[in-house]
Amino acid sequence: VQLQASGGGAVQAGGSLTLSCAASGDTSSSVTMGWFRQSPGTEREFVAAFRRTGGNTWYADSVKGRFTISRDRDKNTVHLQMNSLKPEDSAVYYCASGPRIINSAVRLAGQYSSWGQGTQVTVSS
Repeated sequence: VQLQASGGGAVQAGGSLTLSCAASGDTSSSVTMGWFRQSPGTEREFVAAFRRTGGNTWYADSVKGRFTISRDRDKNTVHLQMNSLKPEDSAVYYCASGPRIINSAVRLAGQYSSWGQGTQVTVSS
């Protein structure tokens, strides 16, 4: 499966952005879709995940209540709606897909088999 992320940009604190991740190729194995982010000098950090079977979602505590992950089934696209953005949300955001990952492991980057190219989000204060 190939993943194409888009929608990054620069906004002021308190603003909103929507990231999209379009999947192509053999998407049948993309049961779990996730978003991660990485700032310079830090490890890749889990942001949110969505499981296609059952529609379960997971969020990092730092974004809960502000970010929403959703799926456009017809377009094989996963979106990340980001509201009330903070400067600490600035990072390169990556989408990822994987098989059915057990609940306790959806936050682990190593569980995902395919990754998009990343899109930059910059939030200024």
